[in-house]
Amino acid sequence: MDDSRETFGPNAFVTGFPVRHSRSPLIHGYWLKKLGIAGSYRAYEVAPADFAAFIGSLKDQSSGFIGGNVTIPHKELACQLADSPDELSQELGASNTLWLEEGKLHSTNTDGHGFTANLNARHPGWDKHETAIILGAGGASRAVIQAVRDRGFREIHVVNRTAARAQELADRFGDKVYAHPMGALAEVMKGAGLFVNTTSLGMDGETAPAIDFSPLDSNALVTDIVYVPLKTPLLKQAEEQGFAIVDGLGMLLHQAVPGFEKWFSKRPVVDDELRALVVADMEKHR
Repeated sequence: MDDSRETFGPNAFVTGFPVRHSRSPLIHGYWLKKLGIAGSYRAYEVAPADFAAFIGSLKDQSSGFIGGNVTIPHKELACQLADSPDELSQELGASNTLWLEEGKLHSTNTDGHGFTANLNARHPGWDKHETAIILGAGGASRAVIQAVRDRGFREIHVVNRTAARAQELADRFGDKVYAHPMGALAEVMKGAGLFVNTTSLGMDGETAPAIDFSPLDSNALVTDIVYVPLKTPLLKQAEEQGFAIVDGLGMLLHQAVPGFEKWFSKRPVVDDELRALVVADMEKHR
């Protein structure tokens, strides 16, 4: 472990494998400076074989960290190794935020919070509908399904190339969630008020299939958890067809808020300056 880490204030981290692409240090560094907090937040790449030992160093407090974020591929193991994973984490089977409290390592998952807070900020009233379409049944879809269900949607249709994977999520998240193969997409879209892409379709400029969004409710919102590019091919299609859209960058920004508050005891704000800072970084590294 890097011994050059400052010790004059609370120290937090993000760990993954790889982790060099993470923009979390940029986000948390902005808030530390903005709020005048003497602390640090840095990226630490930890291989899967070393992750259990890393968690052990957190628990015995030899790492010098008070907590941190966990990203791919460590989220599931982080939940398993935490002393006290909360209900959100346990249902998802994955944790992305860790903190020490009274000698125990606690965990939660803030991805769902990030998703809903982004829509709250950029399209208020998105949750007035009753039916949602979730495209994709990978790990990224779990927190979205959970958050939409908990927000009060009565029907959540998970559409995936492999219907069996969609069915696994329907079984996990309860009787409001229904599984469908891709061939059923147009049918289940009828009258739906929210469409969420949780797949990697269109990421980093890759092509995406053409989707006819017209079966949706005329006031429906289309959103994408992918944020590179900021306006994905699916969002462009939806916008051209007259639908409101919200990009996925705000999910990244808002999911960071609860962890920062846990570690540094002040609740930060996702503002236009932070968004512009991250967008500029995206442009620089594309």
